[in-house]
Amino acid sequence: MINSTLNELKKLNKLNPIKYVPVSVSRKRPKTGLAPGSLIYTGQVYTDEIKIQVIDYTDDHIEEIEITEVAELERFNNPDTVTWINIQGLHDVEVISSIGKLMGLHPLTMEDILDTNQRPKVEEFEDHLYISMKMINHLEDHNKIDIEQVSIIAHNNFVICFQEKPGDVFNDIRTRLRNGKGRARKRGADYLSYMLIDVIIDFYYETLDQVWNKIERLDDLVVRRPDRIELNDIQVIRRDLIQLRRYMYPVRDVVHSISNSQGQFFSDQTLMFVRDSYDHAVQVVENLDTYREILNSVMDLYLSQLSNKMNEVMKVLTVMSSIFIPLTFIAGIYGMNFEHMPELGWAISYPVGFWSLIGVVAVIMVIFMKSRKWL
Repeated sequence: MINSTLNELKKLNKLNPIKYVPVSVSRKRPKTGLAPGSLIYTGQVYTDEIKIQVIDYTDDHIEEIEITEVAELERFNNPDTVTWINIQGLHDVEVISSIGKLMGLHPLTMEDILDTNQRPKVEEFEDHLYISMKMINHLEDHNKIDIEQVSIIAHNNFVICFQEKPGDVFNDIRTRLRNGKGRARKRGADYLSYMLIDVIIDFYYETLDQVWNKIERLDDLVVRRPDRIELNDIQVIRRDLIQLRRYMYPVRDVVHSISNSQGQFFSDQTLMFVRDSYDHAVQVVENLDTYREILNSVMDLYLSQLSNKMNEVMKVLTVMSSIFIPLTFIAGIYGMNFEHMPELGWAISYPVGFWSLIGVVAVIMVIFMKSRKWL
């Protein structure tokens, strides 16, 4: 349907390329009209294959493997160990559906996992807790912000992470689990869920730091060299902050809901750490608001600088016009074709009379403007 519409638009454009103005083609939401629990992948990231990485550990044991068959996950459903299942790739709905059925996930949970355009949230089911967050990372090589949805399934003895594509911010957690130092392997699956949430929020700080560095550079250039920046430079950062606000604000509510839970999936000891993550989420939101206000001030200052520059140009043009208006008047008088003018018979009327008058009037105009502090 969309392709046929685009073809018609192209034909109209060829018939009347000047007057025809193309219109945007509306896209229908893939899930519109479907029953609740319908599994449809709404994202745009398609990997070569879905990778399933498993880390199964206890206090004195750790096993890290990558499996190729979904049925192999059944042997890791062991209450005596903690299992972290990390799934990279969501485009194959059949594979994701089979994982959900094997692990006993609710159909609405599976629907939310495949819907990558939703707002971050937390939902509590009978035997698991569903947490949806946005994993945000600033890619310095490409100078852009990478945003990816992460769905976390918190169970009593296992944690499942669903990611859209390979690569994440969890390498430090994997290192801590492999080293076996600290409390990472001494706690249960709830502490693993906390670590995942906490490291995602930590990378919010790093992303905002990169954005702040850009705002600082713009602020310095606006004051010293406003001619070296354009309004689009400010608008790009403004759009980034709006997008970050859309995904970071709900995380504060998500962590707050977890910190106030009754302890079914998170123990009291772990909830103390979750409350610390909530403080971090609040700081992130406050920093985000502060950066938005500063960026608005930078934009106002930039527009003010442009206005001042324009005023200076208009001031110079106005002064020049004010000086030359009476001179043009005098030149117009002497340019009239009259036979009887008193100065015409005077031999030195042009070099002395005309140019002296011009000079005297120009000097008087300059002195007058300086007395008014217009120059």
